[in-house]
Amino acid sequence: MTPLSWQQRVGHAGSAPLRWLAGWWRILLFGASLLVLGGSPSSYTRDTRRALLRHIYVDTAPILLGFTVLCALLTLIITRIVVITALSYGLSQYALEMVIRVLVLELIPLTAALFVALRCTIPNGAALAEMRRTGHFERLQRAGRDPVRTEALPRALAGIYATITLAALSCVVALVIAYVAVYGFTLAGIPAYTHVFGHVFNHAVSLIFVLKTVFFSLAVSIIPMASGLYDIEGVGSRESAALQGLVRMFAVLLVIEAASLAGNYY
Repeated sequence: MTPLSWQQRVGHAGSAPLRWLAGWWRILLFGASLLVLGGSPSSYTRDTRRALLRHIYVDTAPILLGFTVLCALLTLIITRIVVITALSYGLSQYALEMVIRVLVLELIPLTAALFVALRCTIPNGAALAEMRRTGHFERLQRAGRDPVRTEALPRALAGIYATITLAALSCVVALVIAYVAVYGFTLAGIPAYTHVFGHVFNHAVSLIFVLKTVFFSLAVSIIPMASGLYDIEGVGSRESAALQGLVRMFAVLLVIEAASLAGNYY
């Protein structure tokens, strides 16, 4: 195999940032087109509705119970650790607020997004890459069907639904478990507990929490689909689509989490 000349190496190095920027631009365009298609009633044909319901069930139901149990155990363990540590330092009045901030506000939405990504959306993006490689999209186009509307849209909407559902349900379970771990099976602690919860979730924090969860769901759903549907990095294998989707998605999640932390604590 002939080695590359220095001019070719410089050309490849110079084109790498351009390919990187073009990949992000294509993801943005794909995300915008998905949002437009998702808001258009004409997109929900009988086949699309059937595929959407199937993907919602497959991407949510099998992992819902397991993730909820995992969050309950995590909440119980972290709550006990925080409460015992706070008592030892005489800071018990801050223990419950710390649990709510760490678990419900920060950890559970991010964990739900990563769980859905690894379990559902990244494999779905890799499946789209395989369909593209085997010519399935060309067959759909010859049959007069849009591959984005037929294959990508139901998977992306199912990923958004799964992320929001897991995050919302797990936050409720975590709040209940935290209350029981601190106050026990009694209703006497409800006024103090609701006071702490209201102190943490003021208007600004609640808005940031909702926006962060929605952006998490969009990131873990759109980026793997775009990586699978388009040849963003110039390679089209199933493994490369999964890897590039994971790297880009993780970077976006970090940016969203950093922005959320800045909005909540600065």
